[in-house]
Amino acid sequence: MMHKLRRLRTASPFQVMLITLFTALALFMSLPIVFIFNHAFKPQNELFLFPPRFFVRHPTLHNFETLFLHASNATVPFTRYLFNSLIVVSLTLVSVVVVSTMAAYVLAKYQFHFKQLIMSLITLSLMFAPETVSIPRYLVINGIGLNNTYLGHILPSLASPVAVFMLVGFISQIPSDLMEAARIDGAGHVGIFVRMILPLSVPAIATISILTFQGVWGDVETSTLFMQKETMRTLAFYVNSLLSGLQNNVAGQNMAAAAGLLIFIPNLIIFLLFQRRVLETMVHSGIK
Repeated sequence: MMHKLRRLRTASPFQVMLITLFTALALFMSLPIVFIFNHAFKPQNELFLFPPRFFVRHPTLHNFETLFLHASNATVPFTRYLFNSLIVVSLTLVSVVVVSTMAAYVLAKYQFHFKQLIMSLITLSLMFAPETVSIPRYLVINGIGLNNTYLGHILPSLASPVAVFMLVGFISQIPSDLMEAARIDGAGHVGIFVRMILPLSVPAIATISILTFQGVWGDVETSTLFMQKETMRTLAFYVNSLLSGLQNNVAGQNMAAAAGLLIFIPNLIIFLLFQRRVLETMVHSGIK
């Protein structure tokens, strides 16, 4: 701490200006987060004030009580949606990390036929919006009989072109000399992958973990298209259905505010846990 204060005292006027500017920018960019938290705790009369208030004056937990009471009266309990989301997010996150890292390791460090074609197809797939593949995904999931199963949630997210593309660029920077030394010491493909590639790729893995979590946690497509049973749908689907039904309902806006915060908090926690690794991914590409 003293070292940082000493460095701040010796900073040039230009550096002080940059620190001040970026601090102000960070505070400005945090305003939506502050608003979401304040909005969720506003009583009914503060939600419709004009001009609207940014900060809540009389915070209340009534919004969350109303939301959970509404959910308890539904056919499927709120905890079932939450449980489905936790299961789907956990399994998808682990599966995407393992599959993407293995694929990126092979593409980055080995030569084989059609390698360039595969890389070109992965790059090409980045151009497609998720909506353009909704019908093919439905045909595949329905064709192999995965409707109303957890695997039906996981399989559409398993092939992640963004994750593979990012990991290929990261792993390709790992010196091949390290792998050769490991082979001389008797390490096989699995040993090199587990003991060398995975630990050195942690910053990139943290980045794709954040992207995957955000995509899966807020996904409503799989629950809408592939799940006909209400008990197999996720929290994002429930909240989206709730918000859609409350768009023109003045009395339900307090539930909508509380539900929006519940969906946002996990994304914020995951980003705060892994944001340091994300910065490492941006600054460094493997081992220089």
